[in-house]
Amino acid sequence: MSLFVQAFVTLLVIFDPLAAIPIFLTLTRSQDPAGRRRTARVSVLVAAGVVAVFAVLGNGLLDALGISLQALQVAGGVLLALIALDLLKADCARNRANAGSGAVAFVPLGTPLPAGPGAIAATMLYMEKAATAAAVTAVVLALAAALLLTWLTLRFSFAIGRLLKDNGLNLVTRVMGLLAAAMAVQLVAAAVQHWTRWGVA
Repeated sequence: MSLFVQAFVTLLVIFDPLAAIPIFLTLTRSQDPAGRRRTARVSVLVAAGVVAVFAVLGNGLLDALGISLQALQVAGGVLLALIALDLLKADCARNRANAGSGAVAFVPLGTPLPAGPGAIAATMLYMEKAATAAAVTAVVLALAAALLLTWLTLRFSFAIGRLLKDNGLNLVTRVMGLLAAAMAVQLVAAAVQHWTRWGVA
């Protein structure tokens, strides 16, 4: 349960579906309600596919490249810190949007918005840490739950946007940024603690 909660919160912060609402509303403004629902569904399926590939192949890729879990932790922490800075500035919509993209469900709504480097690194990290079948199941369920919440947020983005308004979205985004910054520090600190105790592999 502890691993599930940790992985779920981390992935949800990285996916940050609330920050994607302005982008989604902008890129789907010419679509009818059915088209917006289809775009939300396809974008989350694309994100799930991208992250799943790295979740399955990640451990073998690390071994082949000679990358340690601690190195991945530091890389994930740095990426998460960059995401946190973006969230704290509440500039996600401007910095991440790519309005010139044709298939918006694939780019940018599928990747790199939810399924970006931070999400890939975090998923690989948790899969690497999962030593038992129960732990792997917890990570998979956490990923599925975070993706489900992301889909629901996009699916009802118009209603959520009207409810929270710009100030509410900015407030929630900054809170998520603070959580992301704390998680980034924790990832790096855990890797440094391991190196201090056992040395760099």
